[in-house]
Amino acid sequence: MQDLTEGLAHFQQDVFPAKAELFARLAHTHRPQTLFIGCSDARVVPELITQREPGELFVIRTAGNLVPAHASLAEGAGGGDGVAASIEYAVAVLGVDDIVVCGHSACGAMTALAAGQDLAELPAVARWLRHAAPAASSRHETGVLIRANVAAQLANLATHPAVARALAAGTVTLHGWVYDIPTGAVERIAPATGRSAVLAA
Repeated sequence: MQDLTEGLAHFQQDVFPAKAELFARLAHTHRPQTLFIGCSDARVVPELITQREPGELFVIRTAGNLVPAHASLAEGAGGGDGVAASIEYAVAVLGVDDIVVCGHSACGAMTALAAGQDLAELPAVARWLRHAAPAASSRHETGVLIRANVAAQLANLATHPAVARALAAGTVTLHGWVYDIPTGAVERIAPATGRSAVLAA
């Protein structure tokens, strides 16, 4: 906790004053252009990776960067209501132009699925990881599963009514990324196929 309080003091004394004009504007304006759906993993920091300022990204972070399909929410699969609400708000109210689903190397959720780990002692985790079922339906090496999962979550994302309407209207674009922790490289994942291409290095 000491590290956090020291960091807070540094923010208040040095960082905030240097950006005071930005924060004054943000006090009355919230217009992010991108919804970024990433993993809860502490090593994956959306604002750092994309070099965005406060107010530029609307961020959802979930274990495994999972996005429950709209149908699974209606069926009471659970665990995704907050995710669905955030997606709906970002698209229907904030009017984001782009949505990124970002997976990453060494993902614990995908490693557990690829290895078929026993999650009996982690029932909430096991229930949540069911939302990766389309990607995990056939066992893959972890790296392949990570990429397949991004494609599967993009497909789940498109089932949400607000997203489906925006896609039909051409007002939003979906993007799949996989971030490589040791190199900083990012691959682009095609939504339908899961095929990848280097986006940045």
